[in-house]
Amino acid sequence: MNVILLEKVHKLGSLGDTVAVKPGFGRNFLIPKGMAVSATPDNIAKFEARRAELENVAAEKLSAAESRRESLAEIAVTIAHKAGDEGKLFGSVGTAEIARAISEAGTEVEKREVRLPEGPIRQIGEYDIDIELHSDVVATVKVTIVAE
Repeated sequence: MNVILLEKVHKLGSLGDTVAVKPGFGRNFLIPKGMAVSATPDNIAKFEARRAELENVAAEKLSAAESRRESLAEIAVTIAHKAGDEGKLFGSVGTAEIARAISEAGTEVEKREVRLPEGPIRQIGEYDIDIELHSDVVATVKVTIVAE
């Protein structure tokens, strides 16, 4: 299935690219979320007419993400969690707790923007957590986990 991307999609393409995707990915994810339209001749003509408008919207999203990154640069948060004597947490600290702590510190962050490639945090310590604000903009926040 060929689709025209209406915005930049991570590991797939940029605005205006015509890409081949599996039919289920196109029908069930990209098209319903407004990230793409099927690549029919009619849709290609409509896209070319709207290209400037879509590029302006993409530039506004990018500049908003850049300003959020600047506000996140100064933030360092501390999360208190129950832990054993050896520094191992009872349970774990995940994306929701990190997003809530950063939001309380002053800049609104959603749980889906927090990246934990190694999974939830299970030890006391200092961690550099990546916050993906846009496909091109990633901020790093220092998160310290301490024992309650």
